[in-house]
Amino acid sequence: MAVKAEISTPCSNELVINWHLTEACDYGCRYCYSKWHGHTKELLHDAAGSERLLAELYRHFAPENLRTQAQLGMRWDSVRLSLAGGEPLLYPDAVIRITSQARAMGFKVSMITNGSCLSSSLMGELAPLLSVLGLSVDSGNAEINRSIGRADRKSQVLPLADLAFTIKAGRQANPAMRLKINTVVSALNFADDLGDTIRAFGPDKWKVLRVLPVIGDELAVTDPEFSAFLDRHQSLQSIISAENNSDMVESYIMIDPQGRFFQNALDGQGYRYSAPINAAAADTAFRQVRWQAAKFLSRYASNPERLAA
Repeated sequence: MAVKAEISTPCSNELVINWHLTEACDYGCRYCYSKWHGHTKELLHDAAGSERLLAELYRHFAPENLRTQAQLGMRWDSVRLSLAGGEPLLYPDAVIRITSQARAMGFKVSMITNGSCLSSSLMGELAPLLSVLGLSVDSGNAEINRSIGRADRKSQVLPLADLAFTIKAGRQANPAMRLKINTVVSALNFADDLGDTIRAFGPDKWKVLRVLPVIGDELAVTDPEFSAFLDRHQSLQSIISAENNSDMVESYIMIDPQGRFFQNALDGQGYRYSAPINAAAADTAFRQVRWQAAKFLSRYASNPERLAA
């Protein structure tokens, strides 16, 4: 009697949804791709609208929704909402509200911040709510940070030693909260050595991203330059996750500040958007952008415990 071959569906511990809450930022990084030019108010300022978006996202992407898993060709055990910007902590009350709502619905929640607004008191509120805290750190050198645009309007650069102390207190308050650092490698910092800076924070993961030419290519780095940066930090290889441009395109589930799915392209022509999720429903809107499950899964195939997005 013939035996049917069992088809194994790829599985991830977490499906990650990245909601860029705001375009606003207190820094002016020259490579910044967080420019959506929306024509309506950012959704984080609408408490009811934000809650509707979260509920619709969880309905569609919940681990129990086998139809969505079948459509995407993969399975997942939990869903994590990753809050980003701009700089989300310019609106701390909204971040706390959205984080609390998301957790109540069943999401795990993470956040990526430049750390400039992360006071000890705010860290005390956030740490118990987060499964992952992400920091955007491009250099430990003040002049390089200024050249990138990682400084406030008075050209003041955030003291990273102070930020490391605040993060340490947050991790003590919530030992389960993991720490991730994101670094964008561009023409301005590819020759830098961040070893001591990264070790001072002691992250669980260091994501090294090649600058993406969504806005332009003036800060682009060559293949040898990107490789040289990675080679310089071989001592930290155990925590490094490197992403080239092709790795990033169509591998993230992303939502813009107006509540639309969007995807980037390698041609420097900006973004492609779906209809607003609250108007079209997540099922319809998600079909309007491209996303590749295989790319998402390849980021963690070698180690299923690696932090997502």
